[in-house]
Amino acid sequence: MHYRTLGRTGLQVSEIGFGAWGIGGIQWTGGDVSEARRALERAVDLGLNFIDTALAYGDGHSERLVGEIVRARKEPVFVATKVPPKNRLWPAPAGAPLREVFTYDYIIECTEQSLRNLGLDVIDIQQLHVWNDDWTDEAEWFDALLRLREEGKVRFFGISINDYQPTNALRLLSSGRIDTVQVIYNIFEQAPEQQLYPFCQEHNIGVIARVPFDEGGLTGAITPDSVFPEEDFRSWFFRGDRKQKVYERVERLKKLLGPEARSLPELALRFTLSHVAVSTVIPGMRSVAHVESNLALSDGRRLSPQLLEQLREFAWDRTGEW
Repeated sequence: MHYRTLGRTGLQVSEIGFGAWGIGGIQWTGGDVSEARRALERAVDLGLNFIDTALAYGDGHSERLVGEIVRARKEPVFVATKVPPKNRLWPAPAGAPLREVFTYDYIIECTEQSLRNLGLDVIDIQQLHVWNDDWTDEAEWFDALLRLREEGKVRFFGISINDYQPTNALRLLSSGRIDTVQVIYNIFEQAPEQQLYPFCQEHNIGVIARVPFDEGGLTGAITPDSVFPEEDFRSWFFRGDRKQKVYERVERLKKLLGPEARSLPELALRFTLSHVAVSTVIPGMRSVAHVESNLALSDGRRLSPQLLEQLREFAWDRTGEW
């Protein structure tokens, strides 16, 4: 396992972390708890030391499972979690006032609940689960985080940027209040490279890259005939003609497989790891097989400039399709 510095936190984190949404979202994934537990244990056995969860994942189930594994290990494992929006709206709607999303007391309450779920004394990174840059200059949310840090309950602060809005955090990052950002970044979603990543590199802000497989689209598992249960998030994500569009792009992407990446998942994960701004990438891994195949790619190799240039044509602006 290779490690990278998580920005100015100074934490040395595994370049592949564990995205714990899937193991918490039983209502969406039908996850096997015993297999999820084995997957987490195997990941730490292989050197993974960064887990990203959230209070909203399975109403605390993900945090409880993560905490169970972390407490049982002798080696340090860094845990990042998130305060959900009070109005339960993802992403944060434009114009939503802060008092409807992150009040002082609410942030304190959620953090203390996360600590109880995890069974830990301190959270390494507490993140706000949505963001709107209009809230940057308001004191309430930051005062709550400062109190939590002063009380020794939180070490560092981060935000999870709204889906496909990588520039909706630049004002906040300029304020110097935030240590890490979490953002969607993959072969289809390359927009963070334009403004967000250069800014993070200049100001030493840690980057947690999420959704490297584009909800399964970049693994080759999605075809025009794919069907998902109504309660499954993917039934919304791949709505309309999205499955057909993904399938056509992935068929073209297969032509780039070769010595540098022999499978679509390998190509997708190596692409995300190839950007120097990325501190860690957090694929969802609900089985030991997923853990072993993904972590095997932490070998320090980056895709060649030539292949990365070919992958530029697969950038897909979907902001108008949502």
